[in-house]
Amino acid sequence: MKLSNEELRSEIDRLKNKLSVTVVAHFYQRDEVFEIADITGDSLELAMRTQADDAEFVLFCGVGFMGQSVKVLSPQKRVVMPKIACCAMAKMIDGLYYDESVKFLNDHGIAKENILPITYINSNADVKAKVGEMGGMVCTSSNAKKIITTALKEGKKILFVPDRCLGQNIANQMGLKSMVIGQGGDPKEADIICYDGFCSVHQLFTVEDIEFFRKKYPGIKIATHPECDPAICDASDFVGSTSQLIKYITELPADQKVAVGTEFNMVNRLRPANTYVLSSTKPECPTMNETTLEDVYMTLKAIEDENPINEIDVDESTQKWAKIALERMLAL
Repeated sequence: MKLSNEELRSEIDRLKNKLSVTVVAHFYQRDEVFEIADITGDSLELAMRTQADDAEFVLFCGVGFMGQSVKVLSPQKRVVMPKIACCAMAKMIDGLYYDESVKFLNDHGIAKENILPITYINSNADVKAKVGEMGGMVCTSSNAKKIITTALKEGKKILFVPDRCLGQNIANQMGLKSMVIGQGGDPKEADIICYDGFCSVHQLFTVEDIEFFRKKYPGIKIATHPECDPAICDASDFVGSTSQLIKYITELPADQKVAVGTEFNMVNRLRPANTYVLSSTKPECPTMNETTLEDVYMTLKAIEDENPINEIDVDESTQKWAKIALERMLAL
């Protein structure tokens, strides 16, 4: 018999109280899942906060690379996911494509020892490991500028994977020259060479959307995520990570209108008045929205039955080097 949402919430509460498990959920999860989580936040924040948690199991509501990050930083924990959903951006690059990107630079006269790779946290553990082995590190959208500033001190070319938009936006902020592999240009003339990956949700926002809102609501603020196209970010009043957007928007005066360019579920949870989604279509991440209350219940029930499902495993070598790449970032 199919349980109602109220019955599912009741069963989830029962299982959470019975089992040694912490439920965590990313900001982009649907509301009914977000509301039953013990810990909420963005991807790195969740991985770091679960390190201090003493539960045996982490039930992670998000996408695959996020569950991997928890396992990499806390290998002693058992990490399970209601749905091992795949981030489209993370799927755009794997170890083979990463190696091909390094070869592209080699073929254009840049030796491997003169490349310092940086991977956005939105990447799978195998890519993080390859970056770690080459002396590189991970970054988030909130600390990318600091990470790149530190990396440039080594006098090497920055290979930035997988999000071209974040790499280009940071380069623009810092007055640096960037290029995107496959879109023309000489990597020897660029400071930051970007892999051609992107977030499909953040590609939905257009300059025309911004023009529409500015015309309809004079004085409106435009706040966007740096995974948006550089033209969008250049036309915005504020650009920031998920956590930075939340802080900026919630601290605005109540009567200040703001249109936000990021995932729908998060925007919809912010101020009830004078907050708009910067798009004519619903910018909802399909993979983040795969997880349902029933999925959470079934995953908890499997733990109760001593037959956990969707458990995340990272092999020893990948775990070692991916952790090194993450720890280099955390050290800064």
